[in-house]
Amino acid sequence: MLMLATGLTLFTVVHLLLGAAPAAAGGLQRKIGASGRKGLVALVSLGGMVLVVMGWRSAEVYGLYATPAALRIPALLLITISIYLFVVANRPSAIKRFLRHPQLTGLFLWSVAHLALNGDNRSVMLFGWLGTWAVVEIVLINRRDGPWDRAPAPPLATDLVTAVVAVVVLYALAWAHPWIAGVRVIPG
Repeated sequence: MLMLATGLTLFTVVHLLLGAAPAAAGGLQRKIGASGRKGLVALVSLGGMVLVVMGWRSAEVYGLYATPAALRIPALLLITISIYLFVVANRPSAIKRFLRHPQLTGLFLWSVAHLALNGDNRSVMLFGWLGTWAVVEIVLINRRDGPWDRAPAPPLATDLVTAVVAVVVLYALAWAHPWIAGVRVIPG
Protein backbone atom coordinates (compact mmCIF):
# COMPACT_ATOMS: atom_id res chain seq x y z
CA MET A 1 0.00 0.00 0.00
CA LEU A 2 2.95 2.31 0.57
CA MET A 3 3.88 2.14 -3.13
CA LEU A 4 0.28 2.92 -4.10
CA ALA A 5 0.16 5.89 -1.71
CA THR A 6 3.55 7.15 -2.95
CA GLY A 7 2.39 7.00 -6.57
CA LEU A 8 -0.84 8.79 -5.74
CA THR A 9 1.08 11.43 -3.81
CA LEU A 10 3.48 12.09 -6.70
CA PHE A 11 0.69 12.26 -9.26
CA THR A 12 -1.66 14.49 -7.28
CA VAL A 13 0.84 16.78 -5.57
CA VAL A 14 2.50 17.80 -8.84
CA HIS A 15 -0.93 18.73 -10.20
CA LEU A 16 -2.09 20.42 -7.00
CA LEU A 17 1.00 22.61 -6.99
CA LEU A 18 0.05 23.96 -10.40
CA GLY A 19 -3.37 25.00 -9.09
CA ALA A 20 -2.43 25.93 -5.51
CA ALA A 21 0.89 27.65 -6.19
CA PRO A 22 0.71 29.28 -9.62
CA ALA A 23 3.56 31.65 -8.71
CA ALA A 24 5.87 28.71 -8.00
CA ALA A 25 4.77 27.02 -11.24
CA GLY A 26 5.45 30.29 -13.08
CA GLY A 27 8.89 30.55 -11.49
CA LEU A 28 9.72 27.01 -12.52
CA GLN A 29 8.52 27.79 -16.04
CA ARG A 30 10.75 30.86 -16.22
CA LYS A 31 13.74 28.73 -15.20
CA ILE A 32 13.22 25.74 -17.49
CA GLY A 33 10.71 27.03 -20.04
CA ALA A 34 7.12 26.03 -20.73
CA SER A 35 8.13 22.79 -22.44
CA GLY A 36 10.51 21.93 -19.61
CA ARG A 37 7.81 22.50 -16.99
CA LYS A 38 5.28 20.43 -18.93
CA GLY A 39 7.89 17.71 -19.44
CA LEU A 40 8.75 17.65 -15.73
CA VAL A 41 5.06 17.46 -14.76
CA ALA A 42 4.54 14.67 -17.31
CA LEU A 43 7.58 12.76 -16.06
CA VAL A 44 6.58 13.00 -12.38
CA SER A 45 2.97 12.13 -13.30
CA LEU A 46 4.09 9.12 -15.31
CA GLY A 47 6.34 7.98 -12.47
CA GLY A 48 3.39 8.35 -10.10
CA MET A 49 1.13 6.33 -12.40
CA VAL A 50 3.72 3.56 -12.71
CA LEU A 51 3.96 3.40 -8.91
CA VAL A 52 0.16 3.38 -8.66
CA VAL A 53 -0.11 0.38 -11.01
CA MET A 54 2.76 -1.46 -9.28
CA GLY A 55 1.35 -0.60 -5.84
CA TRP A 56 -2.13 -1.72 -6.90
CA ARG A 57 -0.85 -5.07 -8.10
CA SER A 58 1.36 -5.70 -5.05
CA ALA A 59 -1.04 -4.55 -2.32
CA GLU A 60 -2.43 -7.05 0.15
CA VAL A 61 -6.18 -6.87 -0.50
CA TYR A 62 -8.92 -7.13 2.10
CA GLY A 63 -12.57 -6.12 2.02
CA LEU A 64 -13.86 -3.02 3.77
CA TYR A 65 -17.49 -3.10 2.61
CA ALA A 66 -19.77 -5.16 0.39
CA THR A 67 -20.76 -3.72 -2.96
CA PRO A 68 -24.42 -4.26 -3.89
CA ALA A 69 -24.94 -5.99 -7.24
CA ALA A 70 -27.71 -3.48 -8.00
CA LEU A 71 -25.06 -0.75 -8.35
CA ARG A 72 -23.26 -2.47 -11.25
CA ILE A 73 -25.35 -1.01 -14.10
CA PRO A 74 -25.52 2.56 -12.66
CA ALA A 75 -21.76 2.43 -11.98
CA LEU A 76 -21.00 1.26 -15.52
CA LEU A 77 -23.17 4.10 -16.82
CA LEU A 78 -21.18 6.56 -14.70
CA ILE A 79 -17.94 5.14 -16.09
CA THR A 80 -19.26 5.55 -19.63
CA ILE A 81 -20.16 9.18 -18.91
CA SER A 82 -16.78 9.76 -17.30
CA ILE A 83 -14.91 8.46 -20.36
CA TYR A 84 -17.03 10.72 -22.56
CA LEU A 85 -16.10 13.68 -20.34
CA PHE A 86 -12.40 12.75 -20.57
CA VAL A 87 -12.66 12.86 -24.37
CA VAL A 88 -14.70 16.08 -24.27
CA ALA A 89 -11.94 17.76 -22.26
CA ASN A 90 -9.63 17.56 -25.28
CA ARG A 91 -12.14 18.39 -28.02
CA PRO A 92 -14.63 21.14 -28.79
CA SER A 93 -18.04 20.23 -27.38
CA ALA A 94 -21.35 21.82 -26.43
CA ILE A 95 -20.91 20.20 -22.99
CA LYS A 96 -18.20 22.77 -22.28
CA ARG A 97 -20.88 25.46 -22.24
CA PHE A 98 -22.34 23.81 -19.14
CA LEU A 99 -19.39 22.06 -17.52
CA ARG A 100 -16.21 24.01 -16.76
CA HIS A 101 -13.99 21.03 -15.89
CA PRO A 102 -15.11 18.00 -17.90
CA GLN A 103 -11.95 15.96 -17.29
CA LEU A 104 -11.90 16.49 -13.53
CA THR A 105 -15.67 15.95 -13.34
CA GLY A 106 -15.17 12.76 -15.34
CA LEU A 107 -12.46 11.65 -12.92
CA PHE A 108 -14.76 12.28 -9.98
CA LEU A 109 -17.59 10.26 -11.58
CA TRP A 110 -15.12 7.48 -12.52
CA SER A 111 -13.94 7.37 -8.90
CA VAL A 112 -17.46 7.26 -7.46
CA ALA A 113 -18.40 4.45 -9.87
CA HIS A 114 -15.33 2.43 -8.95
CA LEU A 115 -16.02 2.93 -5.23
CA ALA A 116 -19.53 1.60 -5.84
CA LEU A 117 -18.09 -1.48 -7.57
CA ASN A 118 -15.11 -2.21 -5.30
CA GLY A 119 -15.12 -2.31 -1.52
CA ASP A 120 -11.53 -3.39 -0.88
CA ASN A 121 -8.78 -1.39 0.79
CA ARG A 122 -6.73 -0.60 -2.30
CA SER A 123 -9.82 0.51 -4.25
CA VAL A 124 -10.90 2.82 -1.46
CA MET A 125 -7.42 4.32 -1.35
CA LEU A 126 -7.05 4.74 -5.12
CA PHE A 127 -10.54 5.88 -6.07
CA GLY A 128 -11.23 7.82 -2.88
CA TRP A 129 -7.93 9.66 -3.23
CA LEU A 130 -8.40 10.50 -6.91
CA GLY A 131 -12.03 11.54 -6.46
CA THR A 132 -11.10 13.83 -3.57
CA TRP A 133 -8.18 15.25 -5.56
CA ALA A 134 -10.50 16.02 -8.51
CA VAL A 135 -12.84 18.06 -6.30
CA VAL A 136 -9.97 19.93 -4.62
CA GLU A 137 -8.39 20.60 -8.02
CA ILE A 138 -11.65 22.04 -9.38
CA VAL A 139 -11.90 24.41 -6.41
CA LEU A 140 -8.25 25.50 -6.75
CA ILE A 141 -8.49 26.07 -10.50
CA ASN A 142 -11.71 28.06 -10.13
CA ARG A 143 -10.08 30.21 -7.47
CA ARG A 144 -6.95 30.69 -9.59
CA ASP A 145 -8.69 31.38 -12.91
CA GLY A 146 -11.66 33.45 -11.71
CA PRO A 147 -14.82 33.86 -13.76
CA TRP A 148 -15.55 31.29 -16.44
CA ASP A 149 -15.63 32.28 -20.10
CA ARG A 150 -17.85 29.72 -21.80
CA ALA A 151 -16.67 28.51 -25.17
CA PRO A 152 -19.05 28.82 -28.11
CA ALA A 153 -20.89 25.63 -29.02
CA PRO A 154 -19.35 23.77 -31.97
CA PRO A 155 -21.46 22.24 -34.75
CA LEU A 156 -23.46 19.13 -33.84
CA ALA A 157 -21.19 17.02 -36.08
CA THR A 158 -18.27 17.80 -33.77
CA ASP A 159 -20.15 16.40 -30.77
CA LEU A 160 -21.12 13.30 -32.75
CA VAL A 161 -17.47 12.67 -33.64
CA THR A 162 -16.58 13.18 -29.97
CA ALA A 163 -19.16 10.56 -28.98
CA VAL A 164 -17.70 8.07 -31.48
CA VAL A 165 -14.17 8.73 -30.17
CA ALA A 166 -15.44 8.22 -26.61
CA VAL A 167 -16.98 4.84 -27.53
CA VAL A 168 -13.68 3.73 -29.11
CA VAL A 169 -11.74 4.87 -26.03
CA LEU A 170 -14.25 3.13 -23.74
CA TYR A 171 -13.89 -0.18 -25.56
CA ALA A 172 -10.09 0.14 -25.70
CA LEU A 173 -9.96 0.74 -21.93
CA ALA A 174 -12.36 -2.14 -21.25
CA TRP A 175 -10.18 -4.41 -23.40
CA ALA A 176 -6.97 -3.26 -21.64
CA HIS A 177 -8.46 -3.31 -18.13
CA PRO A 178 -7.22 -6.85 -17.31
CA TRP A 179 -3.63 -5.80 -18.03
CA ILE A 180 -3.91 -2.46 -16.24
CA ALA A 181 -5.90 -3.49 -13.15
CA GLY A 182 -5.92 -7.28 -13.28
CA VAL A 183 -9.73 -7.31 -13.51
CA ARG A 184 -11.72 -8.35 -16.59
CA VAL A 185 -14.50 -5.91 -17.53
CA ILE A 186 -15.73 -7.56 -20.72
CA PRO A 187 -16.91 -11.12 -20.08
CA GLY A 188 -15.64 -13.92 -22.27
